[in-house]
Amino acid sequence: MNTVNDTLIPVLGVITDVRIDTPDVKTFRVVTPDGKKAFDHKPGQCAMLSIPGVGEAMFSITSSPTNTEFMEFSIKKCGCVTDWLHQAEAGQQITIRGPYGRPFPVDTEFKGKDLLFIAGGIGLAPLRSVINYCRDNRADYGTIDIVYGSRSMDDLVDYKEIVDEWTKDTDVHVHLTIDREQQGWDGHVGFVPSYVKELGFDTNKTAIICGPPIMIKFTLDAMIELGFDKTQVYTTMELRMKCGVGKCGRCNIGAKYVCKDGPVFRCDELDELPDEY
Repeated sequence: MNTVNDTLIPVLGVITDVRIDTPDVKTFRVVTPDGKKAFDHKPGQCAMLSIPGVGEAMFSITSSPTNTEFMEFSIKKCGCVTDWLHQAEAGQQITIRGPYGRPFPVDTEFKGKDLLFIAGGIGLAPLRSVINYCRDNRADYGTIDIVYGSRSMDDLVDYKEIVDEWTKDTDVHVHLTIDREQQGWDGHVGFVPSYVKELGFDTNKTAIICGPPIMIKFTLDAMIELGFDKTQVYTTMELRMKCGVGKCGRCNIGAKYVCKDGPVFRCDELDELPDEY
């Protein structure tokens, strides 16, 4: 187990594979120079990737902790560090430190429960770690429903893995949707919150939501309308994280620091915080 000091010390990482997921999302596979995983983590935790001379940024670790060979990061091109990473090729060295943050309670609150994952756009990336952890420990969980939507079929992250693996698992049900009709798409069309209401899930599930803040807000409203309680719903809030250890204050919200007290929160905990996100 890493100590606090360990998480502050960067280790050298090597990008060994770059996968193009969507026009603005790439997945990077990272190991240490000796070909090993940089450190252990839990589903929902993050790591700081740094490019000396360019900058550093916090990203969700999107590979499952059950993957002992490497870490993966699905990164949307949206700024200085991400622009640079999107130009990187296999063999590029970076530094990596972590893990940071409070993970999803996969071994406590989620155990033995039917699970409902709801994601929008790049919001699937943080949930992929949790979904694959639950798939790899299948006997510990009940049925798994995954609702995932994006602007278009081209913007669906991890689409190949979803179709080739997730949809073929026993008691795993995948529900895909895109915002507008598109040639070549014969699946559901519509926004995620309305699709969740349309699907009308039983309220005996534990739900995990990730996506743009407005999508989370309306999806949570839809779930409450279906009869869910906020104590059944978890989300992850990664915006604004900078230092990872609660020192810079950038992710401070009320009495909480997202990087230390989150990024995973149960939705009733959010009611205690100022409406800043």
